[in-house]
Amino acid sequence: MKPTAPRRPVLIDTDTASDDAVALIMALRSPAVEVVAITIVAGNVPVEQGARNALYTAELCGSDVPVYVGASKPIVRDLESAEWFHGLDGLGDHGYAPARRTPETMHAVDAIIAAAHQHPGLEVITLGPLTNLALALHRDPSIVSRISRCVVMGGAPCCEGNVTPAAEFNIWVDPEAARMVFASGLPIEMIGWQLSRDEAVLSADDIARILAIGTPLASFAIQSNSVAAGAYEEQTGEPGISLPDPIAMAVLLEPGLSLSASSHAVQIETISPLTRGMTVVDKLNVSGDQRNASVWAASGRAEICWKLDVPGWKAALERSLR
Repeated sequence: MKPTAPRRPVLIDTDTASDDAVALIMALRSPAVEVVAITIVAGNVPVEQGARNALYTAELCGSDVPVYVGASKPIVRDLESAEWFHGLDGLGDHGYAPARRTPETMHAVDAIIAAAHQHPGLEVITLGPLTNLALALHRDPSIVSRISRCVVMGGAPCCEGNVTPAAEFNIWVDPEAARMVFASGLPIEMIGWQLSRDEAVLSADDIARILAIGTPLASFAIQSNSVAAGAYEEQTGEPGISLPDPIAMAVLLEPGLSLSASSHAVQIETISPLTRGMTVVDKLNVSGDQRNASVWAASGRAEICWKLDVPGWKAALERSLR
């Protein structure tokens, strides 16, 4: 009998709203990874609501993974959340009952540091603003060498943003934190918002097929995204359910779903009101030119995913909901 591969340790940092919750389900149901901690950051919803949503989702999965509350606001800015997109409770305002558990007492930043030291080769995935991770790196830079992979759902490396013409929401909320993380030396894999559009959106047929699975998880995945589906169609004109966080989770769980990727210098805009939070990707590798050297001196690098295996991603989602 072929030996079973050891489960990879994963920490999920999230601002738990509707698509985050589906991503949590995918990880908590996966035989490939062990979720050692869920850390909560303010973003889509206030941090306390994000913790409630994570605990509720973990309970649906029958998981007692510890949940830690983290930063309640960006490093230097006020929080601008996204209840308009996800509903006031972040889960479509369907009145889900509170979870029985409560969050741990340790702060999320300390939990990230502890997990990096306790789990060699820890993989980190961020589904919200990068505030918690930036603060952890500032407090203990040594965790860079202990994290084997950092999948970041964020940015718009090739196209328009979803909160301004230039920026994607997670990076825009706390661009200072994003700049710190991208410049930290972490092995970042950037899963941009654009990968969750067009064919990757759950169509009416996809939704019907998921509902036909008939499990509580399948029903929750669709119902909790009801408000988000309407907001997405209003924003883009595309019907269906767009799930950027689950797509990032699918790539973490199954790296082969990233069909085309390349490494580039990345800089995060923090000063301009027009392009705040823009993920400036040096696709042509011109940042080393003398005329650009001073501006790009503090930049970092990331592996940018350009193309997604869409049928593979949808199949991974459906497997997790059975």
